[in-house]
Amino acid sequence: MALQPALPWVYDVFLSFRGEDVRQNFISHLYDALRKKGINTYIDEHLERGKEISPALLKVIEESRISIIVLSENYASSTWCLEELMKILECREIKQQIVLPVFYKVRPSIVRRQKKNYGEALANYKDKLNDDTKVDSWKAALKEVANLSGFHLKKDGNESEFIHSIIQLVDSKIINQTYFEVANHPIGVVSRVQHVYTLLSIGQNDIVHMVGIFGVGGIGKTTIAKAIYNIISSKFEGSCFLRNIRETSKSEYGLVQLQETLLSDILGASSVCNIGHVDRGINVIKNKLCYKRVLLILDDVDDREQLKALVRNRDWFGSGSRIIITTRDKNILSNYEVDATYEVEELNHSEALELFSLCAFKRKKPLDNYMELTQCIIRYAGGLPLALEVLGLDLHGRSIHEWESALEEYKRIPHKKIQKILRMSYDGLRESERNIFLDIACFFKGENVDYVVKIFDSCGLSPNIGIKKLMDKCLITIDDCNKYEMHDLLQDMGREIVREESPKEPGGRSRLWYHEDIRHVLEENTGTNQIEGILIDLPKKDMICLSSEAFIKMKNLRYFINRNARFSGSPNYLSNELRVLHWVEYPSQSLPYNFHGRKLVDLRISDSLLKELGVGFQNFQNLARMDFSRCEFLAKIPDLSQIPNLEWLDVADCTKLTSLPTKLKFRYLTCLRVGGCSSLQNFPEIEFERECLRNLRLANTDIKELPLSIGHLSGIEVLNLSGCKNLQHLPTGILRFRRLKGLNLAGCSKVGFISNILKDDSCSIDLPALECLNLANCHLPDPDILMRFNRYFTLHHLILSGSDIIRLPESIIMFFELTYLELIDCKKLQEIPALPPNLQIVDITGCLSLERFPDRLKIPHLFTSQMRDQGWIDSSLCLKIRMNIVGFWVSILLICLFLTRACVSFGLLVVLLKFIDIFLFYRNTSETIQATLYFRGIGFQNGLAIRSKIPKIGFQTDSTILLHVK
Repeated sequence: MALQPALPWVYDVFLSFRGEDVRQNFISHLYDALRKKGINTYIDEHLERGKEISPALLKVIEESRISIIVLSENYASSTWCLEELMKILECREIKQQIVLPVFYKVRPSIVRRQKKNYGEALANYKDKLNDDTKVDSWKAALKEVANLSGFHLKKDGNESEFIHSIIQLVDSKIINQTYFEVANHPIGVVSRVQHVYTLLSIGQNDIVHMVGIFGVGGIGKTTIAKAIYNIISSKFEGSCFLRNIRETSKSEYGLVQLQETLLSDILGASSVCNIGHVDRGINVIKNKLCYKRVLLILDDVDDREQLKALVRNRDWFGSGSRIIITTRDKNILSNYEVDATYEVEELNHSEALELFSLCAFKRKKPLDNYMELTQCIIRYAGGLPLALEVLGLDLHGRSIHEWESALEEYKRIPHKKIQKILRMSYDGLRESERNIFLDIACFFKGENVDYVVKIFDSCGLSPNIGIKKLMDKCLITIDDCNKYEMHDLLQDMGREIVREESPKEPGGRSRLWYHEDIRHVLEENTGTNQIEGILIDLPKKDMICLSSEAFIKMKNLRYFINRNARFSGSPNYLSNELRVLHWVEYPSQSLPYNFHGRKLVDLRISDSLLKELGVGFQNFQNLARMDFSRCEFLAKIPDLSQIPNLEWLDVADCTKLTSLPTKLKFRYLTCLRVGGCSSLQNFPEIEFERECLRNLRLANTDIKELPLSIGHLSGIEVLNLSGCKNLQHLPTGILRFRRLKGLNLAGCSKVGFISNILKDDSCSIDLPALECLNLANCHLPDPDILMRFNRYFTLHHLILSGSDIIRLPESIIMFFELTYLELIDCKKLQEIPALPPNLQIVDITGCLSLERFPDRLKIPHLFTSQMRDQGWIDSSLCLKIRMNIVGFWVSILLICLFLTRACVSFGLLVVLLKFIDIFLFYRNTSETIQATLYFRGIGFQNGLAIRSKIPKIGFQTDSTILLHVK
C-alpha cells in the first residue's frame, strides 16, 4: 500500500472544446490563465484530428486530474468532441476524475434536453451513422454532463471575471487533492496504515464509522493519520485534517477556530462566515454536513469537550463518512464509544535499525565498524520513532569515539520514560543552549521568534547560535508564522528535567508553570533563589493569597508572567534580574521602591491599580515593550527619553491619564496606543530617527489638536482617531502617508480639514496603500471628496454611516477593489447613482431619505461577476430588505398583495409603490432574488411571518418570499 498513491496525473487539466467555436477567443484566454496560475493544462492543438479519437488523446484524458468541458453552441456537431466526452465521463466513474462543465453562451437545459443545435446535430447522426446505440450513448452523456455542477456564461457575461472564477475553483480543487508529506523516512508505516485501513471498513457506505488511534507521544500517530488521509481522501465528497487540536483549543477561541477550519476545508473558504461561538458552530456543522460523505481526521485530542464541539454525534455527517481520532489518552476513545481502536506499535528491531541508519548514516544499514554501537542505541531507544530520529541525527557524522562517549552518557540516565530517551540530545547541549531549550519548553512555546530572541539576548544566552543548534538537533522548530514550536514530547521532556531538579519541593526548581506548584510557593512563601521563571495560567481565574515577602528570596527571577490570577496582597520586593514582567491586575499603586528594572525588556501591567511609575522608572533603559492599558488610576507618563529602544507603548483606556511627556523621541517605536484615554487633551511633539511607527491609535481621547510633527510619520499603516469629538485641526500631512492602509476618522465631527481640502485644490491627498476608510458621522458636503481619497482605487472598505452625505458620487463605480460599503443612518442620503462591480455588502439601514438606487436596483448586473459567491444588500426604508443573491428571479407579487392589505400609513404606501415599481421592472427577467423583508410599521405590535409560494404569473418558476412584520 503506497503512502502517497501514485495517481496517473500527468496533467492537472484537460480541455475539451469545439475548436471553431472558441479556440481563438475563450479557450486561448482560459488556457493562458491556467498556465499563469501554474496549472499544467493540456490542449489538443498538437494532435491531428481524424474521424476517430486517437489512442494518444485517450491516454491524455486518462492522465488528467480535471477535465473542463466547454459546451459551446456547436459542440455536439463534432463526433470527436462527443467521443472525448464519453471518455471523460468514463474516467470520472473509474478514476474519480473531476469534471467541470462550462456552458459557454448555451443554457444547460439546451444541452440536457438536446434542443436547438444539439438536437439537430444528434438527429443528423441518426440519419448518417445508422447506429442508434452510439447516438443514444451520446445523448445520455450530454444529459449526464449537463446535470453536473459547473459554470454558465451568458451571452452578455463578462468573460474575464468568468475565467477568474473557473481558475479559483480549479486551483482550490488541485490544492485539496495535494497529498501530505508523511515522513522523511516512513519506515514501518505501511503495515500500521494497513491495520487502520482495515478498521475503517471503507466499503460500507451505509454507516458513519469512527476509529481511534492512540499511543504515547512520538510513536507515529500523526504520521499514520496523514498516510491514511493521502490514500482515501479522494473517495469522499469533502475532507479535513485538523492538526494540533490540543494546542489550538487552549486559546480563548480555539474551538471556534477549529470549527471554522473544519467547515472551510470541506465546504470551501467562501462558504464559511465567522461562527463566533462554539454552540453556534455545533449547529452549523450539523446542518451543513449532515448529507455530505466526509473524511475527518482529528489529530492530538486530549479533552472530550473538543470532540463534543467537532464530532459530537454520528448523525452530524452523511452516510459513508469516516472519522479518525488520534490521542495519547485511550480513555477519551473509550468514553466516546468509537467503533474501533488501534494502539500504535513500537518499531520492531529491523524497522528501528533501518530508520536509525537512514538518519545516522544516510543508508539502510550501518557501517560495519558501527554495527555494535548501533545495536546498543537501538535497544536503548526502545522502538520509538521520534527518539530514533533525534538520536540518529545527533550522532550523524561523528567518530566512533564520540559515539562511545555519547552511549556512556546515555547509560547514566534511566530508560524508564520517553522523555528520558529524548533527554540524551538535551544533555549534549552547552549550558546556554540548555537554558534556551528549557525557557522555550516552559514559557515561550508559540511565541514570536524575534520577541524571544530579544529576551534571550538580554539574558546573555547567545540565542542566534543556540537556537540554530536546537533546530539542528530537531528539538525546536519555527512555524510558518515565525513562532517557536516543539513536539509535545520534547516539551514534556524539558519540563520533566526541571521537575527533577527538586521533585518534592517546587520552590527548589528553576522554573514553575504548574498552577498548584505556584500557589504552594507563593502562599507558603517557599520560594528560593533557584527560581528563574514563573508562568501563572490558572484553569480559571482565581485568587492567590500573596505574602508581601513572597518574592524576597527569588533574587534570580528573570520571568514573571501572570495571565489570569488575582492576588490578595502586593509584593514589597521584585528581583532586579527581571526581563519579563507581565502582571495583569497588579495589586498595588506602584512598583516596589527598591525595584530599579534596568534589565527589563517587556513590562505589561494592564488592568491594574497602578497610579504612578515612580522615579525609578528612568532606569528601565532596556524596555522594548510597555503596556499599562486599562490602568484607570494612572494619571501621568513620565519622561521616556531614557528608554530609546522602546518598540511598543500601550496606555489605552487609562481614563485618568491627562498628559504624556512633552516630547516623544523614539528610534524603534512601531506601535503607540492611547485610545480611550478620555482625559487626555494634548498630544506631544513626536521625533523619530527612523520611519518605524506603523500603528497610531488615539481613538476616544479629548485631544483638540495634533502637532504638525505627526505629519512626518510617513511609515504609519494604521491611524485611528475615531471618537475624537473635540479634535478641530488635523495636519494635512497625514493625507500623504504613502503606507497608510487604515484611516479611521469616525465621529471627528469638528475636524475642518475636509472642507479646507474642497476649497483648496492644491491640498493633495496621496494615499496609494489605503484599504479601509471610516468617515462615519463626519461632515461630507461634497461627495467627490471620496474620489480624492481613493485616487489609486485601493479601497476595500468604506464606512460613511451617520454622515450628512446626500448622494454617492458617480465615480464610485470605479472603486474596483471595494467589497464593503456601510451607509447606516445616512438620513440625508437620497441617491445611489452607481455601485462598484465587486461590491459584496452594502448596508443602508436607516437611510430614510433614500429614493433612487442604481438603475432601479440593477442587482443582477452588480453580482453576476461573483456568480459563485453570495452577496447581500441590507437596506431600511422604514423596512429592512435583505437580499440573498442565489439566482436572480424577483417575486414581488406577494409583497404587493400583502402590503395592499397591511399598509395603514402613508409611509408604507410609499414602500408599496416602490416595490410595485421594482416588480414591473423585473417581471420579464429570468433571474431570481430570494428576499427577506423586515417591516417596522405603525400599528403592528406582534411579529407576523408569512412564507408563501407565488403562483406562476409571468414567471418561469415559483419563487419564495418571506415577510416579517413587526
